[in-house]
Amino acid sequence: MSSEIPSNVIRNQKYNIFTFIPVVLFNQFKFFLNMFFLVMACSQFIPELRIGYLYTYWGPLGFVLSVTLIREGIDDFRRYQRDREVNGSRYSKLTLRGRVSVTSSQIKVGDIIYVEKGSRVPADMEDSLNIENTLWANTIVANGTAIGIVVYSGPECRAIMNNSFPRSKVGLLDLELNQITKVLFMATIILSLVLMCLKGFDGPCLRVNLDMGKIYYSWNIQKDKEIPAAYSNDTFDEVKNNLVNYFSNAPLSLGDQGTPSANPTVAKATRIRRLAAVRSSEAVKALALCHNVTPVYNVDEISNRDDAEADQEKIFDGKVEYQASSPDEIALVQWTEKMGLTLIDRNLYSLKLKSPNNDIISYTILYIFPFTSESKRMGIILKDDGTEEITFYVKGADIVMSSIVQYNDWLEEEVDNMAREGLRTLVVAKKTLSADQFQEFEQRYAAAKLSVENRSAQVTTVIESLERDMELLCVTGVEDKLQDNVRTTLELLRNAGMKIWMLTGDKLETASCIAKKAHHEMNAFRRRQDTTLVIKGDSLEVCLEFYEHEFMDLATACPAVVCCRCSPQQKAQVVHLIQQHTNKRAAAIGDGGNDVSMIQSASVGVGIVGKEGKQASLAADFSITQFAHVARLLLVHGRNSYKRSAALSQFVIHRGLIITTMQAIFSAVFYFSSVSLYQGFLMVGYATIYTMFPVFSLVLDKDVISFFVLRYPELYKELTKGRSLTYKTFFIWVLISIYQGGVIMFGALLLFEDEFVHVVSISFTALILTELIMVALTIIILKDFFDAEFIQTFPFIWKTFTITAVSCLPLYFLKFLRKRFSPPSYQKLS
Repeated sequence: MSSEIPSNVIRNQKYNIFTFIPVVLFNQFKFFLNMFFLVMACSQFIPELRIGYLYTYWGPLGFVLSVTLIREGIDDFRRYQRDREVNGSRYSKLTLRGRVSVTSSQIKVGDIIYVEKGSRVPADMEDSLNIENTLWANTIVANGTAIGIVVYSGPECRAIMNNSFPRSKVGLLDLELNQITKVLFMATIILSLVLMCLKGFDGPCLRVNLDMGKIYYSWNIQKDKEIPAAYSNDTFDEVKNNLVNYFSNAPLSLGDQGTPSANPTVAKATRIRRLAAVRSSEAVKALALCHNVTPVYNVDEISNRDDAEADQEKIFDGKVEYQASSPDEIALVQWTEKMGLTLIDRNLYSLKLKSPNNDIISYTILYIFPFTSESKRMGIILKDDGTEEITFYVKGADIVMSSIVQYNDWLEEEVDNMAREGLRTLVVAKKTLSADQFQEFEQRYAAAKLSVENRSAQVTTVIESLERDMELLCVTGVEDKLQDNVRTTLELLRNAGMKIWMLTGDKLETASCIAKKAHHEMNAFRRRQDTTLVIKGDSLEVCLEFYEHEFMDLATACPAVVCCRCSPQQKAQVVHLIQQHTNKRAAAIGDGGNDVSMIQSASVGVGIVGKEGKQASLAADFSITQFAHVARLLLVHGRNSYKRSAALSQFVIHRGLIITTMQAIFSAVFYFSSVSLYQGFLMVGYATIYTMFPVFSLVLDKDVISFFVLRYPELYKELTKGRSLTYKTFFIWVLISIYQGGVIMFGALLLFEDEFVHVVSISFTALILTELIMVALTIIILKDFFDAEFIQTFPFIWKTFTITAVSCLPLYFLKFLRKRFSPPSYQKLS
């Protein structure tokens, strides 16, 4: 039985020691680009098809595979290190010999574990046999110490089962190059039938340059001081291709509420009609009592003192931190503290407040009726220990509270006013119970709890009988404090042409308020044909199951979409359907464990390290610390990486096609002989030593500084036109390559005298100079150091040639004289 229980090991790695090489090679050769050059290299084992030396084919291909293996190995090793950090977290396990310190990976089902405040829950645990008291793995214990028994571990935990297996994501640029390679392959087949010598463009070197570019892009983002503590995989370029070329027409999926609104919520307003001192104090007291908030103190010594001494400590010298499942309740309790009524202590049975006069008011908690999605309200019955008065407090949504409070003429008006301000509203009411009323309720409630049939319905009926003719106290409004620059970031993304979707597990009211605060619903979208779509999880489930295409057609036509009450599977399904339906790329951004599936399903996953832990950042392609960093990540690094990679790809293709054209002309002139124009080291050095670094300098190029990209996000939007790397630009470079290759080859054939080596010398020198000049004409960053317009003039050419000749000719003349009058020994032999 124990062998069937999985170990509690978290693993985000893609490979293991046995699957690393096979899986990496499979991922490389499943694309036509790499398979084409593998087949071409293998064909050189056939003597009739061989051109040149084997190492000129297998050397670059082996180097490409080596770079890929090293890059993937380093990237997976980083995942292993982060997993080891999580698996190595230490916890206390209760045994017959007392507490024993164990690591997270050593925890098994059935173990009793202590989880301290602020620690990650290592596995799915229960602290009592009730689903309401389940501690889900990867959540954080916010209050006190939790003691629970492990019921599920490792891959059987809910958080892990919601995740999908890490997949290798392929960038748009790689897919575009894969299609272009098919065109080159057809050209190779056609020309090979005629010349039997065309070797195609330098594909292995293209892979080398792109892989090195990806490593540089990854290093560049990690060193960006504007995005502190950022992390990215070395497959950076693949991700950025997805972002730039198609992302502007694809949705950006935000994660849970914590992502854009990670800062605490605050009580914005409290409305009380017919204001009077007594009524105001009753409203404040109701807010200070009707909740599930627990105060937590950082002073450990307080727990070791008697109650009176501890209370005095909390009154005069206690920095309190409130903990609760609902941030709204914390905001309301913090507001009552500002009003002078402070919650200083709470447990399962009692609650204590501190008055403005520093008096302690104690209450006994008789019953608590927690909030549920069905009831949309919570209630608590308290007894004042001083006056023995029993009071029933209820707070909840206006739609249900309006039917249980006494008649009034202002509730609906105030709720509508607050809703228009983007506030989440709660209605608070109370009812004073006599001893007889409470005793009767207690008897009926106990009988309902013991009922065998329809127990839940009977309990609800008893509670509802008490919720009649209640006294309306106040209406509260709570808003979420957004992170810094959230609105600005969303505005930049919209202006860059991106559609913003918000996928959250929060309820409808919360999601709508956050969307309004973040300007997700903009005034520009108030027209009937441009309306923001808001949909709940249950409705979304029906749409995804029965009306998939209709929902996608409607949702993609909207400028913004808010999906609330979404499960992790629904988030992932929505992202997948968007990409499938629109055939475009989507990015998913989240900060919690519920966002992992969504992040893994998207073409690009961005994880934010927040209060909910690092699970999202561990599963993401990029890890950042604030939502505002997304704009720089996408607009600056995304735009630069795509434009650089596109230019680099075209130059590498040009570099290969121009020498291919020269080889074709050379073979045709010399009776279609299977003789390579450049032998041995010249052929290998052409793409590695002489031109690799100048061409690779394109990855350092940038057309505008980052300030202007963020100032004018429309620059990012221009990339959606697909003009950086298309079939049109490809064929333009093909024509340039054919023209330059023809000019160089025919020029060398016309100018050489009577020796073949002269053709090689003239053509190869002209070829290298042509490549260097093409790079100089293209790279933009040189404008910061040179006068580009002057470089293209005739005075620059003759002056540079004259200076170079004067500096080199004397040395060449001396070398000529030495060889003439004092030749070296080896020259005497020839």
